[in-house]
Amino acid sequence: MNREQSKKYEIDMATGPLFSKMLLFTIPLILSSILQLLFNAADMIVAGKFAGANALASISATSSLTNLIVNLFIGLSVGANVLIAKYYGQKEEKGISDTVHTAVMISIVSGAFLAVFGMIVARPLLLLMETPEDVIDGAVTYMRIYFAGMPVIMLYNFTSAILRAVGDTRRPLIYLSFAGLINVVLNLYFVIVLHIGVAGVAIATVVSQTISAFLVLRALVLYDGALKLVIKDLRINGRTLLQMLKIGLPAGLQGTLFSISNVLIQSSINSFGSAAMAGNAAAVNLEGFVYVGMNSFHHTSLSFTGQNYGRGEYKRIKKVLIYALFFTSFVGLLLGWSAYLLRYPLLSIYVRKEPNVDEIIGYGVIRMTVIMTTYFTCGTMDVLVGALRGLGHSILPMISTLTCVCGLRILWIYTVFKQFRSLEVLYASYPLSWMLATLVHIVSYIIVYSRVKKQLMSKGL
Repeated sequence: MNREQSKKYEIDMATGPLFSKMLLFTIPLILSSILQLLFNAADMIVAGKFAGANALASISATSSLTNLIVNLFIGLSVGANVLIAKYYGQKEEKGISDTVHTAVMISIVSGAFLAVFGMIVARPLLLLMETPEDVIDGAVTYMRIYFAGMPVIMLYNFTSAILRAVGDTRRPLIYLSFAGLINVVLNLYFVIVLHIGVAGVAIATVVSQTISAFLVLRALVLYDGALKLVIKDLRINGRTLLQMLKIGLPAGLQGTLFSISNVLIQSSINSFGSAAMAGNAAAVNLEGFVYVGMNSFHHTSLSFTGQNYGRGEYKRIKKVLIYALFFTSFVGLLLGWSAYLLRYPLLSIYVRKEPNVDEIIGYGVIRMTVIMTTYFTCGTMDVLVGALRGLGHSILPMISTLTCVCGLRILWIYTVFKQFRSLEVLYASYPLSWMLATLVHIVSYIIVYSRVKKQLMSKGL
C-alpha cells in the first residue's frame, strides 16, 4: 500500500470543517460498535433461545468480572491513542513509530498475562460474587475460554486504537463485519448442531476476535507512513511507555474502579436468582446499543482533542467538546427512549418460551425503565472524560470517577439498597452517579482548558 492509499484513510482533525470531520470519524465507529454488539447479541440470543435461560445467565455472570480484570490494560490503549494523536498533530513521525511498536508489544505481553490469570481466578471470583449453583459451571467455562483468547483480544484493542488516533475508523468497520459474520455462523453451528452451549458461544467469540486482530495487524504492517509496523522492530521504548502510562494507567484504573462497583451491583443482582440475572443480561445487552452510540463520541472527543492540542488549536478544542456533547446527548435521548418504548418486544427476543419467561422479561423491564430514560447523562460524562484525556489530563477524571461513580454506588449498596432492598433502588445508583460525575467533570474541564489555553497562547500558538 503506497503513501497515497494509506493517507486516504487518515483525517487531519486540526484543519478544515470540524462538524463534518467529526461525523466522518464517528459514523464508522458507531457502526463498528453496533456490529460488535449485534454479534454479541447473537451470542446471547443463540444461548438464550437454544441453550436456555441458565446459559444466558452464565454469560451474563462473567461480563462485569471480565471488565474488572481487563480494564486496567485496556486503559493503556487509550494512552497510545492520545500519544499518537498528539504526535500526528505535531507531525512527529518518530514519536508515532515508537508509540506504535511499544503499544503492539504491550498488547502481546498483557494479553499473555491476562490469559493465564483469567483462567486461574475464574471459579474463585465467580464464587465470591455469589453466582448461583445452576449457573456457575457454565460461567466458569465461558470465562476460561474467553480468557484463553485474551492475547488476540488485547491485540485488536491496541491496534484499532492506533488507527483511530489518525482518523481511520473505516477499515476496522470492514474487518469487524467480516469477522462478525463468521462469529454468527460458528455460534449457530456450535450451539445448535454440536450442542456445546456456552462453550460454543465462547469459542466462536475468540475465533472472530482472532480474525479481527489479524486483519488490523496486517493493515499496520502494510501501512506506508509513520504508522507502519515492522515486526523485527517490536520492542518497548522506555520513554514512550512512561508517557503511555501517564495517560493510560489512570484511564485503566478508572475503568477498573468503575468495574468494581459494577461487580458489587452484579453480585447484588445475583442474590435475586437466575431469572433476575437472565432478565438483567438481556437488558444490559440492549443498553449496549445505546451506550456504543454515545461512547463513540468519547473516542471522537479523545482523538480530535489530542490532534488539535498537538497542533496548538485551542479554539477548535473548545468546539470539539461542544459538538461532541451535542451529538452524544442527541443519540442518547433518541436511542434510549426508543429502546424504553419498545422494551417488551426487544426483551422477548432474548428469551425462549419457558415457564418463567414473563418473570425474566419483567426483571429486564425494571432495569430498562431506570437506565434507558436517563442514559444520555452517561454519554455526557464519557465525552468530558475523553476531552480531559485528550488534553493529557487522565488523573483528574480518574479521581472524579472514584468518588462520584464508584464511591457513590458502593455507598448506595451498603446504605440505601440495604435498607430498601429492590432492583429499582439498586439500579437508581446508575443515573445518580452519572449526573454527579458529569457536573464534576464540567468544572474540571473549565479549569484544565483555561490552563491549556494560556500555555498555548504563551507559546504563540
